[in-house]
Amino acid sequence: MSVCEDIELNAVPTAHLTNDVVDHFSWRDVRVDVKDRQTKEPLSILAESAGIVHAGEMLALMGPSGSGKTTLLNALAHRKAAAGAVTTGTVMANGEQVTASVIRDVSAYVEQEDALIGSITVRETMIFAARLALPSSVSRREAFRRVDDLIPSFGLQSQAHTIVGTPIKKGLSGGQKKRLGVASRLVTSPHILFLDEPTSGLDSALSGEVIRYIKEISKRNNASLLLLSSALIVISSIHQPSTTTYQMFDKLALLSLGRLCYFGSVQDAPAYFARIGYPVAPATNPAEHLLDLINIDLDRNGDVRARTQKVIDAWAGSPERQALDAAIESAAHAPSSRPSLAKLKLPKPSPWIVPMTLLHRSWIKSYRDVVAYAIRIVMYLGLGILMGTVFLRLHTSQEYIQPFINALFFGGAFMSFMAVAYVPAFLEDLHTFQSERANGLVGPLAFLVSNLVIGLPFLFLIAVVFSVVEYWLTNFRPDGSAFMMGILWLFLDLLAAESLVVLVSSIFPVFVVALAIAAFANGLWMAVDGFLVPMNILNVFWKYVFHYIDYQAYVFQGMMVNEFGSRDYRCAAAADGQGHQCMYPGDKNAEGIIQGTDVLRAFNIETGLMGTWIGISIGIIFGYRVLAYLALRFLRK
Repeated sequence: MSVCEDIELNAVPTAHLTNDVVDHFSWRDVRVDVKDRQTKEPLSILAESAGIVHAGEMLALMGPSGSGKTTLLNALAHRKAAAGAVTTGTVMANGEQVTASVIRDVSAYVEQEDALIGSITVRETMIFAARLALPSSVSRREAFRRVDDLIPSFGLQSQAHTIVGTPIKKGLSGGQKKRLGVASRLVTSPHILFLDEPTSGLDSALSGEVIRYIKEISKRNNASLLLLSSALIVISSIHQPSTTTYQMFDKLALLSLGRLCYFGSVQDAPAYFARIGYPVAPATNPAEHLLDLINIDLDRNGDVRARTQKVIDAWAGSPERQALDAAIESAAHAPSSRPSLAKLKLPKPSPWIVPMTLLHRSWIKSYRDVVAYAIRIVMYLGLGILMGTVFLRLHTSQEYIQPFINALFFGGAFMSFMAVAYVPAFLEDLHTFQSERANGLVGPLAFLVSNLVIGLPFLFLIAVVFSVVEYWLTNFRPDGSAFMMGILWLFLDLLAAESLVVLVSSIFPVFVVALAIAAFANGLWMAVDGFLVPMNILNVFWKYVFHYIDYQAYVFQGMMVNEFGSRDYRCAAAADGQGHQCMYPGDKNAEGIIQGTDVLRAFNIETGLMGTWIGISIGIIFGYRVLAYLALRFLRK
């Protein structure tokens, strides 16, 4: 039985959807410009795009690579069309211009790249998707029934309880992941479905199966399955479909060089191209013929480009283009009895559902995915054994003072540095979050809070596992309260280090870059924390710019006070046998004793500030998390 079986999807009731939420979706004069890298002048990558799709219809955006398919799809979905792009034009639903927030409310977008959590199963993926999107009025039984209906429809019934797949444990194939991505968006009951290459990675049979099911539900008027009282609008970019797959679409938008070559019925396309001089040969896949006609990728002498330009010009002056413009204009000015989409309150999950769902999903991942914490627990256990056996059974005589200090510094520093192992696990979560956020399902606050809360018990466990081994092997101060305080400092150290990883990865969501920057930052904190260079001689720039915001500095000081604040060490006897030779001057040197406070004084570390340092450490952790929130809030990828 799935761990999600006991998820309760019932909550505060909300209003049901009104009839025919989106009857038609249209656009005109859509243009996307970027800055040319060489001339720095505006360069059009999509221009003069127009189209209209009605409920129950499927539109295929087709064209060779670089033709503008995904650019147009993103522009229609109010997503960033391209890096540094400026998008203009009018996008309408039910004849009224719509904003990005309205589009997110009524649509779902399935990206070409997978954005799935590898350690949860197919069924759990679907249930979590439903839980994040379905209105509170949807019963638990209905939600589970919908999930169980969709899974076999996409050929995933045998993999229902199979994990998606992690770097350590194999799960679904690439094609199965693609089908799961589409299914997990359909379970959320969108009114408009944007698909970016939904059949990439699939063979012709599976491609046909996926498109066939999408076509079937796009035409349904079945409240029991989709909780929609209007049919679905599907807009999909697609590359080189088979004849069967191609003919399942109702409409075709053919693009090349960022321009429309044709927009209209799939069935009418052969007649149109025959009329302009490019007939489709019998027994030929129409999709292949049209793509070959305008594919400039292998154009060596300019003939294909010239032909493509003729096709573009023919469409611009055709009666079909005039009819399309007239249909869009008519739809924009036709009287409508439907409420404005901008004012329509679509039912959504209760506010507490989203964070609770993220917590549940993060919890499953944290104990299943060995990359997230299991490997790290083993790593830190190994580090504890290494540290404990290298600094084995240190004594309370002065020649062991420096090894004690070294053990404190390197224990905290190594634990902090090794937190970079969290980068890949967080980036997987971040990728999923970005996809769900773009669909209007999850916000950065809920995402980061769930990430923090789920990490707390595992980071505390790591601190305990490391301390149980290293603390007693090294022979740190044998006191229960000192041992617990040592665990606390290591826990704060790990929490700060992981918060730093979250911040860096949120700003630079690329594995190699995030790993390098997080490692460099930890190296910087190690250099200025007061151990390698004591505070009284540390360069003022590093001291005042970085030392006081260095969480490792407060961890080192706290662990030093914890060890040396209440412990004495024996001095060596003088060479002549008279008195003692003490490495650290102090009031009890004459008695052959070095007080721990004498050692602290040499490092300019004061006692009595433990609570202040803990508060500052928590403040730094909080600061990292707030900065990560701001990065996710304002630096959209």
